[in-house]
Amino acid sequence: MANILRSIGVIARALDSIANIEFKQYDLTRGQYLYLVRICENPGIIQERLAEMIRVDRTTAARAIQRLAENDFIERRFDEQNHKTKHLYPTVKGTETNEIIKRENVYSTEVALKGFDADERQTAEALLDRIATNIDADWNAVKKKAKKRNY
Repeated sequence: MANILRSIGVIARALDSIANIEFKQYDLTRGQYLYLVRICENPGIIQERLAEMIRVDRTTAARAIQRLAENDFIERRFDEQNHKTKHLYPTVKGTETNEIIKRENVYSTEVALKGFDADERQTAEALLDRIATNIDADWNAVKKKAKKRNY
């Protein structure tokens, strides 16, 4: 059981590496597909919320968002009431590319869960959701409040 987080990390890095190679042909560089998918799922999202959703710092998010905008995957629109706030929306190119990313996600999910029956798939998803929820409190404390964990 002690290696579960190691296994999750290996899986995440392998799938990220594959995606980065495959999505390069669409002018998406390292990890940008994550941002594009979330923007397509949440049109009008603001940068701070997007960074929080992906669990990255604002600077990392800003760089990825800048590249996505430069490559015409997304557009930024100023908030009508607060001109400092920019909302993020997918462009036609971004929406079309997101469809490709979704197909890759379905394929990767099928590969990862090969041999799992419906109950096992549901259990795996529920258990991973619980792990993510458990980690959230520490992530918020360390990342947002600069608290040190006691271990």
